Amino acid sequence: MNDASGERIEDHARAIEPGGKKLPDSSEPIHPHLDPSRWWFASSAFPMIAGTLGPVASAFSICALVKPWRQYYPPGTDVRTAEFIVDPPWLTAINAVQLVIAIAANLALLLNMTRRLRFSIAQPVTIVGWYVSALTLIALTATASGPLIMQPADEYIWSQAFYYGIYSAVLYFVVASLMVVTFMGAQTEHYPKDFILTPSQRTLMLQTISFLMYLLVGALVFSRIEGWNYLDAVYWAAVTLFTVGFGDFHATTTLGRALLLPYALIGIISLGLVIGSIRSLVLERGRHRLDARMVEKKRRQMLRHMTSKGNDEILVPVRDRPVNGEPPGLPSLLSNGSGLTEFERRGEEFKLMRKIQEDAARRRRWLAMAVSSSTWLVLWMAGARIFLSFEQPYQPWSYFDAFYFAFVSLTTIGYGDITPISNGGKSFWVFWALLALPTMTVLISNAGDTIVKWVRDATDQIATVTILPGERGFRKDLKQFLRMLSFGTLFEEDIEEAVPGFLGNAQPHDSTEEEDEDEDYIEGTLKQDENELAAEVEENTASEPTKEQSKKAISFDDHASTGPGSSPGKSRNSLRPNSPSSSSQLLKMTRAVSIPRQILPDIPSNAADYHVTLVEEIGRVTQHIKCHPPRKYTFNEWAWYLRLIGEDEGDADRHRRALPHSHQRRHRHRGEGGRHEGKEKDEEGEGSGTPWSWVGSRSPLMDSQEEAEWILERLTQKLTEELRGVRRAEQSLRKKSIFGRKDHG
Repeated sequence: MNDASGERIEDHARAIEPGGKKLPDSSEPIHPHLDPSRWWFASSAFPMIAGTLGPVASAFSICALVKPWRQYYPPGTDVRTAEFIVDPPWLTAINAVQLVIAIAANLALLLNMTRRLRFSIAQPVTIVGWYVSALTLIALTATASGPLIMQPADEYIWSQAFYYGIYSAVLYFVVASLMVVTFMGAQTEHYPKDFILTPSQRTLMLQTISFLMYLLVGALVFSRIEGWNYLDAVYWAAVTLFTVGFGDFHATTTLGRALLLPYALIGIISLGLVIGSIRSLVLERGRHRLDARMVEKKRRQMLRHMTSKGNDEILVPVRDRPVNGEPPGLPSLLSNGSGLTEFERRGEEFKLMRKIQEDAARRRRWLAMAVSSSTWLVLWMAGARIFLSFEQPYQPWSYFDAFYFAFVSLTTIGYGDITPISNGGKSFWVFWALLALPTMTVLISNAGDTIVKWVRDATDQIATVTILPGERGFRKDLKQFLRMLSFGTLFEEDIEEAVPGFLGNAQPHDSTEEEDEDEDYIEGTLKQDENELAAEVEENTASEPTKEQSKKAISFDDHASTGPGSSPGKSRNSLRPNSPSSSSQLLKMTRAVSIPRQILPDIPSNAADYHVTLVEEIGRVTQHIKCHPPRKYTFNEWAWYLRLIGEDEGDADRHRRALPHSHQRRHRHRGEGGRHEGKEKDEEGEGSGTPWSWVGSRSPLMDSQEEAEWILERLTQKLTEELRGVRRAEQSLRKKSIFGRKDHG
C-alpha cells in the first residue's frame, strides 16, 4: 500500500510476476482523487456537454434553414414587417446538406453513448461531421455578409435565420473541439475507449432532444394558428416555456389559447426534468469528483507542512518497546514521543483527516459559489451589452435599459415593459436563455450550499438561544452559536462519541420524526435493560464462582478495553462461549442505541456469536445507507467496524506513516491490455503487508464509496469468508466420518 503516491498494488504484482494475470476490476478500489480532474472532464463531462449542446446546435441549424437570411427594411418602416429576400438556391442546398451531416454526427454520438456503435467508428464520424457543419456555416455566413450584400446596404438587414446560423456554427465548433479532447484522451489510454456515463447521464441528452423538438414543433403549430413568422414563434415558445412571459407575443385566437394550456404545462414539466437532470448530474457527480481532488490536494499540503515543521509525531505509529521491570507483553514507553497510545494516536489522525475533509469541502463550496456567481454576472453584463448593440438602431435603449432587461429575463420576472424587436435581439435571447438555464441552476444550487445554508443555520441558532431553546441546554446552544459566528475558531463541538452495536451510537446527525418518536421508548427501556443485564451477570457469577469463569462474564459497564483489541477467537473479554444468556445479552445490548461510551467491545470468541454480530451490523449499516446526507461515522464507530473485519486500531503493525507526495518523473510502461500505467516510486518501498494511514491515499475516507457503502461491503465480504470457512470445516468433518465408517467396516 502506498500512502504517499497512490501506487497500485497491481503494479507490484506485475513487477514480481510479469506474466501474471491482471487483477479483476472488482478487487481494485476506485480512488477518484488519484485521477487528474482534467481527464475526468474529458472522459465524462465533455461527452455529456457535447451530447447536450449538439442537439441545440442542430435545432439552431433548422432555424437557419427555414427562412431566408436577408430582409428588405426601408427607412421609416417597421422592422417586424420587413420583407424577406429569397436566398440563392445553392446557399439553401449547402445549408441543407450541412444539417444532414450534423444530424448524422449527433446520431453517431447517441448510438455510441448507448453502446450501439463502436467508439473508434462513432467518434471520427461525430467530430468530422460537426467540424464540417461548423466550417460550412462559417463559409455561408461570410459569403452572405460579403458577396451577397445588396445595395443600398442600409435598406437590407439580416434575418433571425442568419443569426441562428452563426450561433449554430459556434456551438458545432465548441462541441467538436470537446470531443477531440475526449478522443485524444482515449487514444493515449488515459481512460477506456468508452464513455464513462451512467444511464441517467445519457438520459440528459435524450431529455434535451425531446425538449427542443417539443419547442420547435410547438412553434410551428402556433405560427400557423396565430399567423406569426416561424422564428418569431420560436422566440415566443422559448419565452413561454422558460416562464418569462414578456407578453409581446401572445395567443389571440380561441384555438391558440386553448392549445396553450397543455402545451405550456407539458413544456414546463419537461424543462423541470432537464433542470433536475442538470442539477443531479453536473452538480452531484461533478461535486463528488471535485471534492475528492480538493481533499487530496489539501491532504498533501497538510502532510508537507507537518513534515517541514517537524510536527509529524501524530503520523508515526506507536511501537511498544520493553521497559525494565515490566513484562514484555504489557504496554510500555511510546516510540514516537507523543505521549499517546496507538489507539489514541489513530484517533487524532482520524480527527486530522476529518478536518482536512471539512476544510476542503468548505473551500470547494465557496469556490464553486464564486465561479458560478462570476459566470452569472458575466452572462448578465455581457448579455446586456449585446442586447444594447442589437436594439439601439431600432429602440432608444441605454445600457441600463439593457441591464434591466437582462435581469428581469434571468430572474424570469418578465414585466414586458422592455422587450427586443430586432432580429438579432430576439434570436440572441433564445440562445442566451439556453445558456442561462444551466448557469442559473448551478448558481441556485451553490447558493443553497453556502449563503442560504449559512442564513438558515444562523436563523435556527438565533431561535435556539432566544425563544426556541433546544434539548442540549442553553449553554451548549450558545457555544454552538458563537462557534458558528466565529467560523469554528471559538469553541470545539462537544459531541460524545460511541460505537454502534453493543455500546450504542452517538453519531451526531439530524433526527428524523421516527427517531423522535422512538426516543421516549428507548430511554424508558434503557434502564430496564441495564438492570436486567446486571442481574443476569450477577446470577451467572454466583452460579460459576470460580475466578477464571467469573472473568469471562460480561459486565454492562466494563466489558472491553481501549487498548489493542483482539481478533475473532482471541478476545480477552468476550462473550462467554456456550453461555445460555449470551444470546439474550447480545440482543439486549444492541437495543441501547444511544448510550454514550468511550470503549470498544472485543469480538465474541464463539463463532456463532461472531456471525450473529456480523449479521446485525450489516443490517444496521444497511439502514445507514439510506441517510441523506450520507452518514459519516465517528472514530470509535470506525474502530468497531474495522475490528469486526479483522483490523485493530491499537495494533501499530497494521499501520504506517503517511508520507508527503513527492513529484517524481512518471514512467509509462505497456501493461497487459495495452494500457499505459503511470508509476511512481515510494520512498519507503512496499512491504508484504498492507499497512495504511487515516491520512494516506488508501484511507477508507478517501475511497469513492460512501462510508456506509465501504463498511457494508467489507462486512459482507467478512461474513462470506466466515461462512465459507464453516462450510469447508463441515465438509472436512463429513469426509472424515465417511472414511472412519469405511475403516470400521
